Amino acid sequence: MTKMNKLRQTRNQIVKLTFILGVLITIILCIFFDDKLGIIFGTIFGTFISILNFIELEKTLIKASVMKPRNAQSYTTKHYFLRYGIIAIVVLISIKANYINEYATIIGLLLLKFVVIFTNLFNDKEYFKRIYRKEG
Repeated sequence: MTKMNKLRQTRNQIVKLTFILGVLITIILCIFFDDKLGIIFGTIFGTFISILNFIELEKTLIKASVMKPRNAQSYTTKHYFLRYGIIAIVVLISIKANYINEYATIIGLLLLKFVVIFTNLFNDKEYFKRIYRKEG
């Protein structure tokens, strides 16, 4: 398997898990809160933007990997601020639009980060052994 295929496979797995977790979180939030439509719109909005930002990050890193270091640093920095600007706009839209629950949007934006952290954390059994190994 080539590196690009492995990268795509990892990306697709993370996106799929994020989508599944987004659906589960939406259902759980709708059970406990009254603003069901706002929660649905918020989690879909936040999750969708989070996934798009993740795909943009992948494209940025692939393109930067073939650039000269100085150009790559400038390019990745610009795209970093672009992605965070998009997140800020999404949060502002969810605050201003009374049909979108802003807390659900933020949860949707964070879902992909949790998926990445937990899939990598629980994928490596040696990680836990290193944490609990006694230093002597």
